[in-house]
Order: sequence, then C-alpha cells, then structure tokens
Amino acid sequence: MTKYLTTIGLEFHAELKTRTKIFCSCPTDAGAEPNTHVCPVCLGLPGVLPVLNRRVVELAVRAGLALNCDISRYSKFDRKNYFYPDLPKGYQVTQFPLPICRNGYLTIKDAAGNPKKVRINRIHMEEDAGKLVHSGDNLSGSTFSMPDYNRAAVPLVEIVTEPDMSSAEEARDFGETLRLRLLYAGVSDVRMERGSLRCDVNISLRPEDQEELGVKVELKNLNSFRAVYRAIKFEEERQSLLLDKGLPIVQETRLWDEATGETRSMRSKEDAHDYRYFPEPDLVPVVIDDEWLAAISGDMPELPEVKKARLLALGIGEKETEQIVSEPYLSRFFDRAQELGCDPLTVSHWLLGDISRLLNESGAEFEEVPVDADQFAYLLGQVESKAINLNSARTVLEDLFGTDKKAADIIRERGFAQISDTSALQAAVDQVIAANPKPVADYKGGKKASIGFLVGQVMKATRGQANAALVKELLEKALEN
Repeated sequence: MTKYLTTIGLEFHAELKTRTKIFCSCPTDAGAEPNTHVCPVCLGLPGVLPVLNRRVVELAVRAGLALNCDISRYSKFDRKNYFYPDLPKGYQVTQFPLPICRNGYLTIKDAAGNPKKVRINRIHMEEDAGKLVHSGDNLSGSTFSMPDYNRAAVPLVEIVTEPDMSSAEEARDFGETLRLRLLYAGVSDVRMERGSLRCDVNISLRPEDQEELGVKVELKNLNSFRAVYRAIKFEEERQSLLLDKGLPIVQETRLWDEATGETRSMRSKEDAHDYRYFPEPDLVPVVIDDEWLAAISGDMPELPEVKKARLLALGIGEKETEQIVSEPYLSRFFDRAQELGCDPLTVSHWLLGDISRLLNESGAEFEEVPVDADQFAYLLGQVESKAINLNSARTVLEDLFGTDKKAADIIRERGFAQISDTSALQAAVDQVIAANPKPVADYKGGKKASIGFLVGQVMKATRGQANAALVKELLEKALEN
C-alpha cells in the first residue's frame, strides 16, 4: 500500500458577543420563539438599509490581535450570492477581497511535541444565516423543515487557516488553542455544542512522493473537537482506500454523522466564482485609524500563554496551571484571591480541590465561580490564623457556594470558632487522659504514635473546635510529667 500524506486546513465561524445583530438592533440572545428576533433589516425587506454595529468591528479586531494578525486599516463588505431557505435575502453580507485581518498564526505542537506554526490566512466579518427547524431529529429523517430567522444577521467572524496541519491531533490542538484565545479575548463564548463556534475541515491526501496537493474535501457538522478528530481519522481511511484502488477523490462537502462515526456526501464543493461576489452597495468601507486601534489594543486582556507563564513563575505546577488556565472563570478567581493577599499555592489547592468538587457536584455551567472571592480570602485567613480548622473551613465553603452569605456569620452561627485558650483546653485534656489509661500507658511505654488517638478524643470532646496543634502540645506536656 502506498503511504499518503494528509493536508488539513480549518475554517471557524465564531459568533461575536454583542447584544444586537450586525446591521440592526434585534437582540442576539438564543432560545426565543422562532422568528421573534427579526425586523425588516435582518429579513432583507425592500426599502431598508443596514447600519454596521461598531462593536462587531471592535471584536473582530480583538480576534485578530489574539491570533497575531495584521489589522487592515481599510476593509469593505461584499455580497455572497447563493440560494438556501435559511438565507432570507438570497445573499450573505460578508467580506471577500479586503478582510479586516490577515496573516496571523498560532503555535501548536507537532507529533513529536515540537512547536509548529500554523498560519491564519484571514479573518473576516459576516452575518450568520438563519436555521431550519426539522420535523424529525435530523435532516435526513424529516418530512419537512421550517425556517427560523432569529439567528439571521447575528454577527460572526470567519477564521481561515492555511493548509498547514498534517494530522487529526494537530487539528484538534489548533482548535482547542484557538478556542481558548477567543474566550480569553472576550470575542465569543465559543460553545461548540450551542453553535457559537463552528468548525469545518478541509482535508486532502496525496502520495508521499507527490508535491501537488490532493483533491480537497470539506467536512461539516462538527460540534466538538472530538468530532473533528474522529471525522479526520475516518476521512483519512476512506480516501486512502479509494486511492489504493485507483479511484478518484471527488471534490465535495461531506457531513459528519456522530452516531455512525462516518462522513456522508452532502453536495459538490462550490468555488469562489460560484458565489458571484460583488461589493455591498449599502455599506461604506470600514476605516480603522490609529486612535481606534490603540484603544482596542489597550483593552486587550491577558492571553492564556502569558497567564500560564505567570502562574508557573508563582510555583504552581504545570498540570495545575493547565487546569486553571483552561477555564477563564477559574483563572479570574485565582487572580482576585491573589490580589487579596492569599498564597498562590493555597488558592490553587482549594480551587482544584474543594471548589472544583462543588462545581462538578452542582452539574451546572458557570461563567464565574459562585463563591465571593473576598469571602474566600477571609476564610483562608481564618484557617491560617488557626481561628478555625480545615474541616470547618470546608463546611463554611459549602455554605458560601452559590449564596451571598458572609463567612464570619457562618463561622459564628455554626460555632466553628477554634478553641485556642489553654485553660479551656486543659480540662478536656485531663479528662481524656483519665478516661484512656491504655493509650496513656502505651505512650509512656514508648509508643509515641498513640498520642494521635488521644488528640482525636480531645477533638471529639470539643466537637472539632479545639486547636489540634495546641492539644497535642498540652498532651505531650502532661504525659511527659
């Protein structure tokens, strides 16, 4: 069998985090009744004119800065003409020859673990289409479909890479890296399962001794990076079997079927000339001056790679750093707790331990940790000063989770204040010594480990409120006499 080389390029559509659509004031929030977030502008009714949403431009520039792109000072919109029932105007407003961003890149790791630069050809702004609501669970199993135009004209950026990837692993790594950068930059919520980040794969195979790229096949309907990985693996096998048999690869668009783990033919692949692009006559060009670009650049947040380096420099382990940085709401909580004077290692331990456990147990999705960082910092201070013990602190944290309670109030109401008064503890120590002659004799006979049992008895007698270190000190002093 001939060995084949895989060539992969990716296209991403990311919904931008704006309150209103790209050319009108209709809301962008999802979940409304079909065709209730529409107006004459986004439906393309006669006699209306679009007005560009300034925030769309700013988020597109943010995306470009996050992906190391050159920002175009002059760009313009075009009409992409095609007919489909979910496209109310019969064309899509997009950008073709003059996009807002060009020549970017992201660095991933190749199969050997070495850095590899994947070039980004362009980022352009465009409007989304509507969607078809099928009578069945999917298109092939439906007897009819109805259009819902709520999503029509929701603002998007399309991000197009060069064909620089050569494996499913690289494609998945690139997608995850891009997703995290867009999330940190505040461009999009990038939830693939909800369609706010969509990925298409362009893949071709060629014999390893052939310079010319093979015939390109586009893969759609990929709603996770796991699906991206699996679809590429399947397509590599499908195309290699055809090539082994001397059969041609057809340039086409194929759908990924998650249930069967296979791709299937959808339609022949269009070329740019099929869309009859021409300049959008109703929109003026987009001009970005120095002042506007400087304002957007100055508002850019810290990106994941910078944050990783900062956490590693604080002594956080590499695995722990990856976990914290992978969720922006965890990293924001970490930063706030550190600003309040908490020890970074301690915060990391709690964040990836008890707080993550509570997050997982809740089963909910979060954009912020549902614990006030100020109250968390106060709680850690109480533990550090030995005002309360660790077990009590965990209970307080559970009571703080998802509420606006104060840690001090919970500690007082539950009676968690740790007993550190020597005179108050001495009586409990004396009673435990008197009630447990065998462990006392064992300790005096050289079995020093038996003091652990005695400490536990004092803690039990004080309902866990005793200062364990002080209890051990008092016991040792009493038993040595």
